[in-house]
Amino acid sequence: MTATPVAAPAEHAQGDAVRLRITEIFFSLQGETSRVGLPTAFVRLTGCPLRCGYCDTAYAFHGGRMMDLDAVVAEVVATGAHWVTVTGGEPLAQRACHDLLRALCDRGLSVSLETSGALDISAVDARVSTILDLKTPGSGEASRNLWQNLEHLDRDDEVKFVLCDEADYVWAKSMLEAHAIAARCPVLFSPSFHQLPAATLAGWILRDRLPVRMQVQLHKQLWGEAQGR
Repeated sequence: MTATPVAAPAEHAQGDAVRLRITEIFFSLQGETSRVGLPTAFVRLTGCPLRCGYCDTAYAFHGGRMMDLDAVVAEVVATGAHWVTVTGGEPLAQRACHDLLRALCDRGLSVSLETSGALDISAVDARVSTILDLKTPGSGEASRNLWQNLEHLDRDDEVKFVLCDEADYVWAKSMLEAHAIAARCPVLFSPSFHQLPAATLAGWILRDRLPVRMQVQLHKQLWGEAQGR
């Protein structure tokens, strides 16, 4: 029997010090979303309750190091980056992720959050740009989508579909229409690396004249699947 994946818990030290389990903090170019190409500090939190078939960050499921919130913010500030992305794993699996997002915004940084859409985003700081990754059937986790999350999005947020094949594309197109997602915020269609040729997806989008942004993962074009890039 396969054990149910569990998220890495956030912990609190003695007193009020907030702690998080961190897989890595690094400085790179943003490879996705409308911020693609921008020099960005990434904070990758440990733990994820999902197991998408195409996941490229399985190394963030376990391990990591416990860090005080102030230490995480200090390490981010030391990169000199204005743009910051909090990601995972699934960052919202740690309750203290909300504390981290607020602290980064309070420093005047431009913060984005990459989340699977399986966890409630209603408490995310309004200053954060939420990138909601709706899971397709090809991911194996489509049943985990929390559709109520769409109600909390605005034009500063984005919805992403990672597509594995034509069936995923047809499904995503139907969700786009059924939930009027493009009227809420920008929508991104991305081909799953090694599964769906980018040119094929581009052709479908042009054929159907979809109101979406086609994106490929810039960081993988530059550095392959190297960790921390």
